Formats: sequence, structure tokens, C-alpha cells
Amino acid sequence: MTASASASASGPGPRPATYDRIGIGYRNVRRADPRLAALIRQALAGARTVVNIGAGTGSYEPADMEVTAVDPSQVMLDQHPGRQKVLAGAEDLPFEDGAFDAATAVMTVQHWPDLRRGLDEMRRVSRRQVLFTMDPYHLPELWLIEEYLPELRQFERARFTPLSTVVEALEAHTVLPFPIPHDFTDGFQIAYWRRPEYFLDPVIRQASSTFAQLPASLIEPAIERLRADLASGIWHRRHADLLDRDAVDYGYRLLVAGR
Repeated sequence: MTASASASASGPGPRPATYDRIGIGYRNVRRADPRLAALIRQALAGARTVVNIGAGTGSYEPADMEVTAVDPSQVMLDQHPGRQKVLAGAEDLPFEDGAFDAATAVMTVQHWPDLRRGLDEMRRVSRRQVLFTMDPYHLPELWLIEEYLPELRQFERARFTPLSTVVEALEAHTVLPFPIPHDFTDGFQIAYWRRPEYFLDPVIRQASSTFAQLPASLIEPAIERLRADLASGIWHRRHADLLDRDAVDYGYRLLVAGR
């Protein structure tokens, strides 16, 4: 099903999506990390058909499987290189029961207006479910939150559901930790825990839905404090322990359910 065919197949279409506003150029910053891709690929072993819900630009879609990309943002689907693309929200998937061997959802459930309905739909249309998300209550949290932007804590906890709730709703039988490598290539917020200078780049920040949705009146003073601490060496002295670490567990988990 092509993008043009999908618009009519899915009825009037989903509500306007956040990424219609912030998704321009997203693919240039958000490049799939091969280590996370390998973990997801392993969880999908044996599947032939896959629906990728909240597909965005197509990161983490295995090239050797038949993938149908679903996203509520036309801006994101326009950047997706695949042929089978459907404009739809997670809560109303236009597919028959059990239509796919597996369903994936990677760093997207925080954007679903109705998480439980979306997870129910994910389970309805597939025999196996593979979901990558994070626990907003996990410790340690990123230093950026504690030292520069404590407002992020409330924002993240408001949009990310506690991991235990997601595990229960999905009926996940496997929960795999994914410590974030220091050279993680997928530029969402946590990727730069050992590369603080990247947070100074507005293009990098724009590719993170967290930064893109918070007001500039909060972001800009925080970034200027970080800039000053990097210039003076304060940040590096404060976080000398991080500079020797290859990966840190910040609460990111791969959930697997079904069969």
C-alpha cells in the first residue's frame, strides 16, 4: 500500500501530529544506532511481515522483512524511504486482526493520546509485539535534568507512562535493558550524556520532541548556563566519572510480548 493509497484506506485521517510541526529534517539527526537495531532485529527473529507503529522516518525497520510503516504525521512519512506507508494513529489501525507476524513501536508510545488503546491495537493486529521505551522514574536520570532543566522531569513523567504499567498492559514476557552507549547515533535527548556540547546545537535540540515542545524561555537560559560551564571546565570536573564510561543505564527497555 503506497502513501497515496493509505490516505483513503484509513478514512478521514488522524488528528494533526506533533511531528508535522517539528519533523522537518528529523532524519538527518535521528540515525538508527546499529546496537539497538541488532537488539530489535533479534526480538523479531522469524517474523516475515511487520507493522511499524509510529514509524517516523523508518529507523530500526529490518531490511529483510516486509514492513508496513504507520504514522500520524505526513511530514514524517514523506521522509520515510519505504513503499508501504499508512497515515494513521496507533489507536485506530486500519488492518485486520492478526494481519502481521509482528508489530514494533520504537520511542513512540509517549506520543499516543490513548496508550492502552494503542497497545490493544498493537496486540490485535500482530502475533508478536516489540516495543522500545523508557521508564520516567528510573534512576539515575540525565544530569541535564538535575542541573539545568528540572522542568524536564515533570514534562517527561507527564508523557511517559511508568514502565510497569506498560509491561502489564502489553502483557510483556521479556524486558531487556538497553544501556545507552556513549557514541549512540540516534540523536534523541539521552544520546549526548557524554557529549554535552551537542546540546548547544539548536538543530540537535529540534530533533528531540522534548526540547521542541518546551518554551524557549526555559530552554535558552539553561543552555546558556551549560555553555558557560563547558567553557569554564566546571561540567567536565563535575562529571569526570562519566568520561570514562562506555554506557549508562538510563531506564531504556525493550519489551517483547506475544509469540
